[in-house]
Amino acid sequence: MVARKIIMSVTGFFLVWFLAVHLLGYLAIYYGPGGINTYVETLKGLGAFIWPLRIALLILVSLHIFLGIQLTLENRRAKPEKYSVTKKLRSTFAARNMIWTGLLTASFLVYHLLHFTFQVTNPEISASRHVDVMGRPDVYTMVVLGFRSIAVSSVYILALFSLALHLSHGIQSMFQSVGLNTEKTELLMTRAGLIAAIVLFLGFISIPVAVLAGVVR
Repeated sequence: MVARKIIMSVTGFFLVWFLAVHLLGYLAIYYGPGGINTYVETLKGLGAFIWPLRIALLILVSLHIFLGIQLTLENRRAKPEKYSVTKKLRSTFAARNMIWTGLLTASFLVYHLLHFTFQVTNPEISASRHVDVMGRPDVYTMVVLGFRSIAVSSVYILALFSLALHLSHGIQSMFQSVGLNTEKTELLMTRAGLIAAIVLFLGFISIPVAVLAGVVR
């Protein structure tokens, strides 16, 4: 079980870093079409490396989800009811619902890929249907048109809140599994996880909120 927890921590670590890099890239939308369209064009410039990176991410996500479900079910079977009740009184809402926030985030990831990456759910806003002044697929327009829908923006904001809950406890657990979360550092690690979760949450939701507010248009 210890080995699986360490694998969970390592996969979680790389996924958190991916989220941070992904956020930095998409914040380029505040620089207008030239910002985010250049970012996406740079990614496409990786050419043959794109799919190996996507496959690696898929493996990381799949492994993280599989081990998370497996460990959660094993823990619930192993612990007597009295111990579970006692632990529940001490644990946080985020800690008690890790499996559900994780599954909700995984479901949202599928939707996000179909929405903006593969452009299946809303083909009418597809970047391939619009070009910017440089003749590139206009990702900027696609994102703006997508988030003009209150329903779509609401789905993103709620899903990202679920992700933030997951990260707020998951980052702390990550440090604990690799032996970095001691009695002396527990408070620091807890705060670090909470701060990272809040920063990522506010950064990601700022885009749909800015579109709905007319700041990005």
